[in-house]
Amino acid sequence: MPPLFSGIEGKAMVGMGFGRRAILGGAAVLAAPRLGQAQAEPIKIGEINSYTAQPAFLQPYRQAWTLAVEQVNAAGGIHGRPLATVHRDDAGKPEDAVRHAGELVNAEKVALLAGGFLSNVGLALGDYAAQNKKLFVASEPLTDAIVWAKGNRYTFRLRASTYMQCAMLVEEAAKLPAKKWALVAPNYEYGQSAVRWFKELLKAARPGVEFVAEQFPALGRIDAGATVQALAASNPEAIFNVTFGADLTNFVRQGATRGLFERRAVVSLLTGEPEYLDPLGDEAPEGWIVTGYPWDQINTPAHTAFRDAYRRRFNDYPRLGSVVGYDTVQAIAALLRRANTTDTEKLVDNMRGLQFASVLGEVTFRALDHQSTMGAYVGKTALRAGKGTMVDWRYADGARYLPSDAMVRTLRPAG
Repeated sequence: MPPLFSGIEGKAMVGMGFGRRAILGGAAVLAAPRLGQAQAEPIKIGEINSYTAQPAFLQPYRQAWTLAVEQVNAAGGIHGRPLATVHRDDAGKPEDAVRHAGELVNAEKVALLAGGFLSNVGLALGDYAAQNKKLFVASEPLTDAIVWAKGNRYTFRLRASTYMQCAMLVEEAAKLPAKKWALVAPNYEYGQSAVRWFKELLKAARPGVEFVAEQFPALGRIDAGATVQALAASNPEAIFNVTFGADLTNFVRQGATRGLFERRAVVSLLTGEPEYLDPLGDEAPEGWIVTGYPWDQINTPAHTAFRDAYRRRFNDYPRLGSVVGYDTVQAIAALLRRANTTDTEKLVDNMRGLQFASVLGEVTFRALDHQSTMGAYVGKTALRAGKGTMVDWRYADGARYLPSDAMVRTLRPAG
């Protein structure tokens, strides 16, 4: 078993910069038992994520994960047993994620697997879970396939799916007068799925719409000038954007420089998340319809308590990744309390229909397809004090945007 330490790495992560050794060191067990708990064997969670590939989202995620584990253990752990986490960095590579999963299960003897950011990595981990009969709680991968076409008994997903978030945005897009749409998305499963569902759902809501251009730049390697030029050449009335991270920053800058967004509506997936809005500074677009996370404006008791605890612990404000990391731990803790065992088959049985109190409200993992009812915030982007934010937002409860049982049965294999 690797050496245990309590909270050390979490403090080292403050300031929006992981230490390279902390990221690449392979294994780190966070929030280990205090001396008084030393005789209680920890329940080990194997967590795999693309830390070096996607730090903007995953550093806040990891910090909030640490906070949640610390809080669970301070409250007595799980029936007297503390939680411990063995982290691995897959560097955005599915093959590395699967290799790490094998090490965590076979060498570290973890009770379950969790994590995942990129859709292709999440699908690889879901396949590993099915092949090896090990529970996998997918934190972030938005791919619909992870709970539908590639869904299996052992894989569950926390975040609102691509389909769900597209349905939320289509509600707003259908109100626009625009009929001619252009689309841009990263060329991998998530981007392709987002375009598919946006088109299908918007056509159903507005039968007269027309899609005049599609651009699929490589993830992380967008030629923003060429992409903007191609979109502008189609003369759309509105644009649906799925780029994120550095690709989004480049797309926004080139689009603003070349006038792509002038007098055009833009509907954009994830753009209201601070991870992606903050790097734009005063270049953040205004008036885009987005999903996101207005962290400073959500004042429900649960969110206020979380935000305050996060700021005390890390001297920083939470991002959407923080919510995902924190709630993944809360879901796992609720599962372990409910099941009162680490037997995989019993964990899976108890995960189906599991309810827990998330930062955003009560969440349930639907038994039919293992998708949670976590929602998302929908609103518009605006500039305030030289920084992007969300305005006119609402919380879209994920339960309202889940596809019907009949639809899921046509998409998901039995099991």
